[in-house]
Amino acid sequence: MPNPQRPQSRLEHLCRENGMRMTGQRRIIARVLSEAEDHPDVEEVHRRASAADRNISLSTVYRTVRLFEEAGILERHEFGDGRARYEQVASEHHDHLIDMRSGRVIEFRNEQVERLQEAIARELGFKLIDHRLELYGVPLKRDGK
Repeated sequence: MPNPQRPQSRLEHLCRENGMRMTGQRRIIARVLSEAEDHPDVEEVHRRASAADRNISLSTVYRTVRLFEEAGILERHEFGDGRARYEQVASEHHDHLIDMRSGRVIEFRNEQVERLQEAIARELGFKLIDHRLELYGVPLKRDGK
């Protein structure tokens, strides 16, 4: 039973909408992922979930993340660092800029880029139905280089 003093996270709500049985550990993992402002990998999700329940195993986190991904409520990303990273499926489209030095992931939306991608698809005889844009960079030095 959900804690009446703590509102249900967005992922918990989506799990319930999908008819998923929510155990206490799944609820904690869903909350960790809902509250994440970054794009954690499974090990980081486990570290955060373990702070709430030290009995959550890494294998439980792996199984739960896979279950959420298969249900279409969690999105998996490969940002070139050898780790699968996760975020809840966004209600609005966004793209990613990955800092290759720190690993930080910056979400952004740019209407010019969106229009350009649609124009390119049209020029090639396609209607764009979905896309994913990932930019990889390093911070500029103060002198702009």
